[in-house]
Amino acid sequence: MIQLSRKASLAWLSALLIFAVDASLPANTAGSEIEFAGDGTGQAADGKAASPETQASGTNRTPIVALGVPKKSNAKKKPRVLVTSDGEIDDQCSLVRFLLYANEWDIEGIITSSSQYHAHGHRWPGDDWVQPFLAAYSKVYPNLVQHDPEYPTTEFLQSRTLLGNVRTEGEMDEITPGSQHIVKVLLDETDDRPIWIQAWGGTNTIARALKTIELDHPDKMESVANKIRFYFIWEQDTTYQSYIRPHWGKYNIPTIISDQFIAIFYRWKKYLPDKQQSFLAGSWMQPNILKDHGPLCALYPAHTGDDKGFDAGDFRSEGDSPAFLHTIPVGLRSMESPGWGGWGGRYVKVRENTWLDPVADPNYSYPEGRWYGNSAWGRSRLRENRTNDPELTQYVKPIWRWTEAMQNDFASRADWCVKSFAEANHPPEVKLAMPLDLQVQAGKEVSLSAHGSSDPDGNQLSYRWWHYQEAGTFPHTIQIRDAAQQDASFSVPESARQGETIHLICEVTDNGTPALTRYQRVVIQVK
Repeated sequence: MIQLSRKASLAWLSALLIFAVDASLPANTAGSEIEFAGDGTGQAADGKAASPETQASGTNRTPIVALGVPKKSNAKKKPRVLVTSDGEIDDQCSLVRFLLYANEWDIEGIITSSSQYHAHGHRWPGDDWVQPFLAAYSKVYPNLVQHDPEYPTTEFLQSRTLLGNVRTEGEMDEITPGSQHIVKVLLDETDDRPIWIQAWGGTNTIARALKTIELDHPDKMESVANKIRFYFIWEQDTTYQSYIRPHWGKYNIPTIISDQFIAIFYRWKKYLPDKQQSFLAGSWMQPNILKDHGPLCALYPAHTGDDKGFDAGDFRSEGDSPAFLHTIPVGLRSMESPGWGGWGGRYVKVRENTWLDPVADPNYSYPEGRWYGNSAWGRSRLRENRTNDPELTQYVKPIWRWTEAMQNDFASRADWCVKSFAEANHPPEVKLAMPLDLQVQAGKEVSLSAHGSSDPDGNQLSYRWWHYQEAGTFPHTIQIRDAAQQDASFSVPESARQGETIHLICEVTDNGTPALTRYQRVVIQVK
C-alpha cells in the first residue's frame, strides 16, 4: 500500500475535490471560479477573507484558491497592533515582513508619522510611501490566503492606513487623520483587548491622539490607558518625555523602549556572530526572499553591490521589526512580560512601568530622560567603533539568538506569496501534555512532555528543551534529562529558594524546507 504524506494527501484531495465540484456544477457554471461570499471584494464583515464555508456564487469576488487549508479557530483572539512609522528605508524593509505576518494580528492602523530623522522637508519618503507596498500586497494576497484565510484584504488595510503628524519633528499640535484614527480605536469600548501601539519613528502622532483624549474625554483616560501597550524603537522625538510620560505616567502604561533592535540594524556586520550573519547575507537573502518570490518581496530594499562593505542582496536593516516580532504568537509567551524574552528581545524594568535593555555592567545607571540614539547603551557603544566587541554582541543577544528561526520563518512567508499550500512549508503546532505554569518544591522532579505536538504538512519534528536562564530568577543552570526528546525531565535544585522562577523552552522544529520552529514556555515557581 502506498503511504502518502499529509501534504501529498491534501494536494491529491484538493485535485479530486476540484474535479468533483467541476463535474457537478450546472453547465453554465462548470469551469468558472468558485467564489467567497462577502461584500464583493472577498472580504467578510471583519475585513478578513471569507471562509470556504461561506462560498456562494456571485461576481467580482475573490476565488477560493485552496481546498484543504486548515481552518483556524476564531475562539483564540489575535493580538491587536497599531503601527506608526516615519517611512525610513529600514521601515520599508520592516513593512514587507510586517505585511507577510498580517494574518497573525488584528491590525488597527498603519500611521505615517515624523521623527528626528524624517519629516516634511527633511529626508521625507513621501506622505504616501506605504502605497506601493499595499499595491504589491494586493497582487500576492490571492496566494497568501491559500495558506491562511485570516490575511486581511488590501481594502481593509487601506482603510487603516492614514497620515499622522509629519510637518516637523515632534509636532503634536495639529489634529490629523492619523491621530484621530488612534483616538477612535482607543475609545472603542466594544473590544477590551490590549492594543500594542508601536512607534517605528517618533511618538508625536500617538501623543497628539492621547492629548485629544485628555482634552475631550478626560473621564476615559484610565480605561484607555488600561488597553495600551507601548513598544518604541528608541524615543525618536521628545513627545514621550514632554507629554506622554508626565500626563499619562500615573496610569503605568506598560512601555518597552528598545535599543537592542540594533541586532538587526544597519551595522549588523560589526557585532553579530558569523552563524547569524549567514542568514542575513545576500547569498541567503537572494534565493529565499528577493528573487522569484513575487512583487511584495521584490520591493524589499536590500543592499546593492554599490553599498560600501556590503554585497548585493545583503540584508540592510529592520530596526523596527522587533516591535511587531514581539507580538507574533510563536509560543514564547513574550507578551506576558517584557522580561521573559522572545523574538522582539528581552527587557528589564527600570522605572514606573518602563522596560529598557539589560546592561551587563552592574554599575551602569540608566538615564532619567530619553532612551535614544544619544543616550542608549548600545548606540553609544557603537560610536566607539570597536573592531571586536563581545560585550556589544552579548547586549543584542536577546534578539539575535532567534535569527535562524526568524529568517527561516520569513523565507516561508515569502514562499507563501508564490507557492501553493502543498508546495510550501508551514510551522508546527506545539502542545504540551502538562500545564505551562507549575509550582514545585525544591528537590522535586518535574516531567516534561510535548505529546500532542503536530505538523500541518506531516513533517517530522525534532525537539529541544532548554533553560532560558536570563528570563527567570534562579541564578544557576538547570540540567535537563533527555533534552532532545519529546519527553524530558529535570529536578528542581535543592538550592532553589521559594519564589524563584525557572523558565524552560520547548523548541520544536520540522524537517521541511525551510525548517520552521515554534515553541512553548514552561514557567516553574519554587514553592
